[in-house]
Amino acid sequence: MTKRNRLRAILFLAGASSLCLLPHSFAQAASSSGLMPIPAAISWQGDEVKICDQITVNWRGVHSPMLERASERLLHSLHLSARSDKKQTTCSVEIRSKNDPAYLAIGEQENYRLTIHQGKIVLNTEGPAGVLHGFATLVQLAGSTPDSVSFRDVTISDAPRFRWRGLMIDVARHFMSVPALRRQIDAMELTKLNVLHLHLSDGSAFRVESQLFPRLQTVSSHGQYYTQDEIRDLVAYAAERGVRVVPEFDVPGHALAILEAYPELAAQPLPAANAACTGGSACIAGSNANNPALDPTRPETLDFVEKLFVEMMHLFPDAYFHAGGDEVVASQWTGNPQIVSYMKAHNYPDASALQGEFTAKIQSFLAGQGKTMIGWDEVLSAPVPKSVVADVWRSSKWISAATIKLHPTLVSSGYYLDLLRPASEYYQVDPYDLMASGLAGPELEHARQIHFRLADAFALDPALPPLSARQKQYVLGGEAVLWTEAVSEQMLNQRVWPRAAVIAERLWSPETVRDVADMERRLPHVTAQLNRLALTTTQQDREQMLSRYPAASTHALDTLLQVTSPVRNYTINRMIKKAGEDLLTWPVAMAEPVSFPAMRFNRLAEAYVQGDRSGASELRHDLEQWAANDGQFEKTIGGVAALKMIRPVSQQLSLLAQAGLEALDGHINTARRTQIEKLLAQQQETFAASSWQLLSPPLPQPPGGLLIDIVPGIRALVDGIPTVH
Repeated sequence: MTKRNRLRAILFLAGASSLCLLPHSFAQAASSSGLMPIPAAISWQGDEVKICDQITVNWRGVHSPMLERASERLLHSLHLSARSDKKQTTCSVEIRSKNDPAYLAIGEQENYRLTIHQGKIVLNTEGPAGVLHGFATLVQLAGSTPDSVSFRDVTISDAPRFRWRGLMIDVARHFMSVPALRRQIDAMELTKLNVLHLHLSDGSAFRVESQLFPRLQTVSSHGQYYTQDEIRDLVAYAAERGVRVVPEFDVPGHALAILEAYPELAAQPLPAANAACTGGSACIAGSNANNPALDPTRPETLDFVEKLFVEMMHLFPDAYFHAGGDEVVASQWTGNPQIVSYMKAHNYPDASALQGEFTAKIQSFLAGQGKTMIGWDEVLSAPVPKSVVADVWRSSKWISAATIKLHPTLVSSGYYLDLLRPASEYYQVDPYDLMASGLAGPELEHARQIHFRLADAFALDPALPPLSARQKQYVLGGEAVLWTEAVSEQMLNQRVWPRAAVIAERLWSPETVRDVADMERRLPHVTAQLNRLALTTTQQDREQMLSRYPAASTHALDTLLQVTSPVRNYTINRMIKKAGEDLLTWPVAMAEPVSFPAMRFNRLAEAYVQGDRSGASELRHDLEQWAANDGQFEKTIGGVAALKMIRPVSQQLSLLAQAGLEALDGHINTARRTQIEKLLAQQQETFAASSWQLLSPPLPQPPGGLLIDIVPGIRALVDGIPTVH
């Protein structure tokens, strides 16, 4: 057998602590605790596991140098250090694959069949994508001992529910380096996401080198942009991992960065920049940086866009090209007499009709270049060609509006990671569910009362019938979305993951995979694996952020942050408007949307009141730690304003923990219960203050934007004991 057809690696695994895995590694191998997404069909055969300290990889059928490199990554993922002084137990991986001309296209073959029997692993696929997905599952199946891996016998038949499983990262608001994006791609490969959608321009910046229009980088990138070679390398890196890269250049709105470089294309004169502001495009005085729009009536505008897009197409070979189209402010056009005259001459009744004409021209041009246009769901407001892909973001009802017009449809609504909702909420959003995301009830009425002009566009529509079978055929899939107004590169890993993995499961696994408790049980293990294999800077990023504060305070601060999370929905956006970039150095920037310690505590507390007292010592240990932490926090914060700001949250955590200890001790009298109920009611109000999706009512927010995540567990403990009179 030639070297090309046989790849051999010796696997000696370092200890479980080095792997950052949870304990009881064999138990992991013997269950689906490490799997996310859950496969379409999985059948375990017995409980025994095969221990392997050597694995050989053998190819049958078609394979390529790209797949051989993928197998090398597989073996690397299964070991951390090598030794040669140990007798080796050999297991084998046999890969039977075929050529797939549609690889890295919407119709690629992604199915695979994986069987493991007494250390013999066989992977059958129809193409390269299936091989990569099978490898990802194999990594998740592997249990570990100090110097080997283990596999339990299993048969898996798997294929994705949706063809498009994307992650959108906004690199315009805050620039993300190429290494940071590579880490996201590595994590995408492990969780079977297959499209990286890069938002590369809007009001804040333009992020790609243009040789035709160099002012886009010299004027509008603020010194941070990707060279064309960097883009080519990133696209190639992603392709090796089964990930397509789809660019977005937003037109005709969100155009301030373009217009700063080429103001002659503007629909309105640009507002004067604030000389005291140093943040670039986002610092336009008295104006929303997203408002300025291109003048769609000028031939020069279309000529500019077409030439720019052709240049960008050579960097991004994917068949899909996102042209934005969202949030065009009508007054940008209706306030320009020349544009109004054009609209009258061409019988366009409103700005939406004019945008429809512009969208149709862009679509026709892109189609002539062999590209399929994607636009945000506003493009549906006027007739546009059916081939335009609608990216639904405002409300789930637009899924119906798009598919009933036979537009291919992507679902982003309900999957906005920057809204900082817990993983359980994203997990319950299904791409076919027309009531999953949008405004309703008091929130909708509030939006209408304050004359929010887009209120009805974001509203749910209970009268809509469920999607028909034909409409479902037009739903390509969905995307996890991260806008970065309040996200720095150091925050990127923890703002995307692990919640993107939860959305990945929703887009891959069968619709019946819905158990939130089971998802939360698996999520810590998946997160540890992602941090070890892909998101390798997560801990370093956190330590660097903590190092901004006095060394004496970091332990108490870290303890507080482990059980707090940021305020939700667009509350953080309103905070950054007031605090500016300083917010990205506050403790709230380190607080993660998913708190595993709080999740575990809440689960143990619920089990405790249901009669399972096995976690009593853990509960007491946690509560004693949190109750005592405020004393240490108070001693070490000194005069640091950002720490003094969150001292009330530290105090509240201590009070809640003390209430939990009293509940464990089984004695809360009437007067004390009244105090505790008031404390818990205050916490409930704090969560409610940021619970509305768009326009939270003017309610007080928690100090520093931190929510205390152990509240459900404390509530369970307090409610679980009788009052002592």
